[in-house]
Amino acid sequence: MRRSIAIICAMTMTISCVVAQIIEPIHWSIEINDLNDTICDVQECAAAPPCQEVLIKAQIDEGWHLYSQSIPEGGPIATSFSYEGAQASETSADITLYGTTTTDAPLISAYDENFEMLLSYYEGTVVFRQLTSKGDVSATVRYMACNDAMCLPPTEEKLNTKDEGQGTKYDVPSAESADNSQSGDRSLLTIFLLGLLGGLLAIFTPCVWPIIPMTVSFFIKRGGGLRSAMLYGIAIIIIYVGLGLLLTVIFGASALNSLSTNAIVNLVFFAILVIFALSFFGLFEITLPSSWSTHFDNRASSATGFLSILFMAFTLVIVSFSCTGPIIGTLLVEAAGKSLLAPAIGMLGFAIALALPFSLFAMFPEWLKKAPRSGDWMQSFKVVLAFIELALSLKFLSVADMAYGWGILPRWLFLTLWIIIFLAMGIYLLVGIKKISTTRKVIRIVLIIASWGFAAYLIPGLWGAPVKVVSAFAPPMPIEGREVFSDFDEGMAYARQEGKPVLLDFSGVGCVNCRKMEAYVLADTAVQARLKNYVLIELYVDIKGGEGEKNSRLQREMFGANAQPYYIQLSPNGDKISEPYAFSTNPQAFIEWLKISN
Repeated sequence: MRRSIAIICAMTMTISCVVAQIIEPIHWSIEINDLNDTICDVQECAAAPPCQEVLIKAQIDEGWHLYSQSIPEGGPIATSFSYEGAQASETSADITLYGTTTTDAPLISAYDENFEMLLSYYEGTVVFRQLTSKGDVSATVRYMACNDAMCLPPTEEKLNTKDEGQGTKYDVPSAESADNSQSGDRSLLTIFLLGLLGGLLAIFTPCVWPIIPMTVSFFIKRGGGLRSAMLYGIAIIIIYVGLGLLLTVIFGASALNSLSTNAIVNLVFFAILVIFALSFFGLFEITLPSSWSTHFDNRASSATGFLSILFMAFTLVIVSFSCTGPIIGTLLVEAAGKSLLAPAIGMLGFAIALALPFSLFAMFPEWLKKAPRSGDWMQSFKVVLAFIELALSLKFLSVADMAYGWGILPRWLFLTLWIIIFLAMGIYLLVGIKKISTTRKVIRIVLIIASWGFAAYLIPGLWGAPVKVVSAFAPPMPIEGREVFSDFDEGMAYARQEGKPVLLDFSGVGCVNCRKMEAYVLADTAVQARLKNYVLIELYVDIKGGEGEKNSRLQREMFGANAQPYYIQLSPNGDKISEPYAFSTNPQAFIEWLKISN
């Protein structure tokens, strides 16, 4: 029993550490190696004075890499160093550099899928060396970090030997990107909470709820009820987390990211969710082969100890698939490509919630007597989930529609369909409400108010209201009263003609954070007032045809990044007049950034 609790606590601590991680994959430090008044033997100076060696160390997180100092044209930003002399004394001159910054760290050459070319980079620990004259040194390193799924925008870090080896980032906003480089579209914590919510919803479906009292009673009758129930819960967690890990191992984080942003795959996701919704509506039932559950049930009867409980958990997973499958499928679709751990983290949340009632009822058996009995309320619950699945499916249809440029699902139609869906859900809950118990009647009334209230909230969106709650799902909002260029050359030509600065917006049709920026920031009245002074160029990097690839290449080659959203201010002549701005839903911060050009 203690061992079971210890395992659960350890898993809880692990997930807490993982979901709280901040994406900062390269850690810099600087120090001076005193060469004891050695005379530098360098070609740049025949009679060099005593010198020192400046050591700049990069500690690179596992799975990430730092690009070398020599990168071909069209690739990412190469790692580069610049130095300023912090005077050694009040009378001394600035430091002098001897030679160039070098390293003897092993250089890895491989084909980089992010930039589709052969590139060289470093992994692990890298120490760069620079010979200088005596004195404290202030160095600035500009670099770019990537992993298999995403690239962070070019970043600068300032290091000073007076600061005891600590680096200080400045001027370059963090890269919280979405979908195309989208590990930030959903944080691991959000994925975990979504999994937790999905597991809680699955508990009340007719495939799971009736099994709980039977299973707990079986554990209690054979003795060791609490211990068996805890092990049963751990077995459920192992199975579902294993499913998430298997998905990542089979496809890889990079492939999952490509799947989540691919237009054809989004159409497949749309079809899958519609099928799941129809199943929840009761038109048909999606089940796994009955021979699978029979096999694991027989193995559970013949096995002993934890292995027997593990086979029982497998039986639950298979038998409950017709109800849990749609929820798991939706969760894995949302987790796809967010990060290497996202599918497993989502499954962990789902499994913890699903396993929870087995442990609680085993600890407090008297609760079983007070628990709601199985009945038609579970079918009503499935139908409510069906309406939600149907609404979510439209998000994937919208991504494909925007990518192909069909124009079949504009924003007003998307919102109209959602309004109809949630109005219909309220009507469904209202039918037959007089024939049910008072408790269930109260629950239904609350759900009716919630569904109709949400539909009412969406209605102003038909006339241009931002309806920020659905910004991550709905098609982008048009910028009223402004011409927005979708071609870089045309937009720059117009800017030169009008003598106006340019706001360059790299976006993506499947970019959730881009939709949030449009709803929370670009739709803000104060921001729109300031944008009147700009020529707006909006470039989608993931639309079909040559235009998307052209925009993606432009972002990589001109700015060394492929994260979205990504904003740059340019002069009418095309000169960069600001550092890039990434994802932040604070309108005032965006306005302050826009002031840079004034």
